[in-house]
Amino acid sequence: MKIICVGRNYVEHIKELNNETPDDPVIFLKPETAIPLKNEPFFYPEFSKDVHFEVEILVKINRVGKNIDEKFAHKYYDEIGIGIDFTARDVQSKLKAKGLPWELAKGFNGSAPISQFVPKTDFPDLQNLNFQLDLNGETRQRGNTSLMLYKIDYLISFVSRYFLLQQGDILFTGTPHGVGPVQIGDRLTASIEGREMLEVNVK
Repeated sequence: MKIICVGRNYVEHIKELNNETPDDPVIFLKPETAIPLKNEPFFYPEFSKDVHFEVEILVKINRVGKNIDEKFAHKYYDEIGIGIDFTARDVQSKLKAKGLPWELAKGFNGSAPISQFVPKTDFPDLQNLNFQLDLNGETRQRGNTSLMLYKIDYLISFVSRYFLLQQGDILFTGTPHGVGPVQIGDRLTASIEGREMLEVNVK
């Protein structure tokens, strides 16, 4: 099982981090060990002092495929969910400054909490989907999938040119603006269309 993540897929998030708008999707991977065990909290890593939350819509791949045509991409997923891409921002900044990969800042243990997956048919339009993240009861991120630079089906098609997609692979589709730091003791909740689907406590 692979965790395939998309960076810089919402314009306002690109602006808040002073990044350049990409010509193609920005892709990185997280290992399976980034998903916490069931009901396990997020343990703040000792190597960082600036871990940020990034809420994202998730897609679970349901069959094997490569070089998938965008018009057929919808057949490769039946379920969606929501997750948090925890990022050690201080570590990431040091790596980016040296032109090095981001994996240490993105793929560490427990850095990818995910919700249960639900049928995509639960929602009338996956490209007009509201989602949000609350920190200690206060809404910090609000997003809508209509604002994605690269839509879900295009992302699946693009990624499948490089990686064989397999049943159970998870695609993180990018985060909207409003990312920020977490502290030990914080509680995060993530929801899709007002439906709370994920709760994470920071220890």
